[in-house]
Amino acid sequence: MSRVPSLSSPFLLGFDDIERALDRVAKAADGYPPYNIERLGREGQNPERLRITLAVAGFTRDQLDVTIEESQLVIRGRQQDDKTRQFLHRGIAARQFQRTFVLADGMEVLAADLNNGLLSIDLARPEPARTVKTIAISDRDQS
Repeated sequence: MSRVPSLSSPFLLGFDDIERALDRVAKAADGYPPYNIERLGREGQNPERLRITLAVAGFTRDQLDVTIEESQLVIRGRQQDDKTRQFLHRGIAARQFQRTFVLADGMEVLAADLNNGLLSIDLARPEPARTVKTIAISDRDQS
C-alpha cells in the first residue's frame, strides 16, 4: 500500500520536513502523562513564551530527563520498582514514559522546573521575520 502525501499540492514546495514531523506527532499518541500547553504573554523584556506542564507525580528530579533531539523536545521518566515494599493494594504503578513535542525552527527551551508533581518547561517563541525580497527580472528577448 503506497502512502499518499498529505502535503502533495504543487504549490507546497520543500515541505518534506513538515510532513515527517506530522508523522512523528501522529505516532506519539500515548496519553501518559497528561499535559497542558499554555501561552504566556510578554512581560517587560521577556518575549511571548509557551509553557508545557506535565503531571509527573511520583517522579523525582533524578528520574526525569528533558532533552532536545533533532528538533524535538523529549521528556523521559524512569521509575524502578522497589522490591523491598509489600503492597496490599497497588493503584500507582511505577512506569516509564516518553513524551515528544516537535519544535519549530528557532524555538528555544528556556527552563525546566519540577514543583508539586508538575514539570513545567518554558520555551521562547521566535518572532517571525517579515522580509520582502525583490527578484530582478532579466530581459532575454533582446537579440
